[in-house]
Amino acid sequence: MEAYKTWVRRNKDYVHSLESLANGLTWLLPERFSTSEIGPETVTTVLGIITAINEHIIDTAPTNRQTGSADSSSFPYSLCISALKDMETLVEVVAEEYYGDKKWNFIAITEATKVLVRLALFQNSGYKMLLHGGETPNVEEQSDCSSSQHRFGGSPGGNNGPGWLHNNHGNNPGNLEGRALSALSRFGEHARMVSSPLWMHGIQRQHAIMEPSAPKIERPTLSRILSEEGLRGALFVTGEVLFIMRPLIYVLFIRKYGIRSWTPWFLSLAVDFMGMGFLLHVTQAGKDEKGQQFHLSAAEIDEVKRRKLLWALYVMREPFFTKHTSKHMLVKYCRQKLESAETTLEPVPLIGTLAAKIVELIIGAQSRYTYISGS
Repeated sequence: MEAYKTWVRRNKDYVHSLESLANGLTWLLPERFSTSEIGPETVTTVLGIITAINEHIIDTAPTNRQTGSADSSSFPYSLCISALKDMETLVEVVAEEYYGDKKWNFIAITEATKVLVRLALFQNSGYKMLLHGGETPNVEEQSDCSSSQHRFGGSPGGNNGPGWLHNNHGNNPGNLEGRALSALSRFGEHARMVSSPLWMHGIQRQHAIMEPSAPKIERPTLSRILSEEGLRGALFVTGEVLFIMRPLIYVLFIRKYGIRSWTPWFLSLAVDFMGMGFLLHVTQAGKDEKGQQFHLSAAEIDEVKRRKLLWALYVMREPFFTKHTSKHMLVKYCRQKLESAETTLEPVPLIGTLAAKIVELIIGAQSRYTYISGS
């Protein structure tokens, strides 16, 4: 396993190219959207999980860990979420073939599992915004630390409060004792004073104590956020919880009212609007009573834009797609265009085949909850 990790980390560009090619070819499988999709979806799932594992190996490389990525000893939340997302379509296909309309029970279980993992990640990360649903670790860049440390109890200087300063005697010019011990230890090293090992060990131990240690980042707790950030912290946490819970709420109401009902559609949209509204209110509310303003990092700003783009999926979801997009008219129109294109491009049959496959993928993807769920 270690040999495989080393190979992946050394050839990550080559690995990414192979993964992109393999995942792209899965869309061209001959029975991708036929009556029995278990075989093609199994292949897609396996390739997706392999891709997720390779990404996890690359992200947890020693050089990356030193720059602040997630510790490899902690639970691999991002890998777990990626694997669940890769498996959910296979779960839907198998459940539909063997259980029919009862497939929503299995989809609900899958969504509930993702919710539990994401909530655990949200808490473990110190209540940071989840990027791509938790698949991408939310690691702040150095330039973002000063603008975002104060959000949940950290000091604006990025030192995590006075507790860190208590151990920073080595860099304090006014600390004569620390400077004297440091100079004495360096003198002993240069002079190679080995005649008194115990004395040297004592000096080195005291010098190590006085050395500035790396700042230990304390993960904020929920009670600390609510006490220090007040309403803004509560709204931010509530908005993230709504974003995490929305897919499960949507599936549970589909299970109760059916896919053709407007109730799940409107309720899911309302939860999305509420969560985004809370987040925008927090970030645009200006300074609080302490003179501090809630800032988002560059990655979090991109995540907000991504979440807004996901609203376009409501056009693809039932019952909006059937009643307002006129699914049958769309299919008829596409077929007419394909027939005319097929006549025009008859000397190049490959293009006509690819065009027909594209339309098949669009219609087939719309028929699957997991392709348009945005979860």
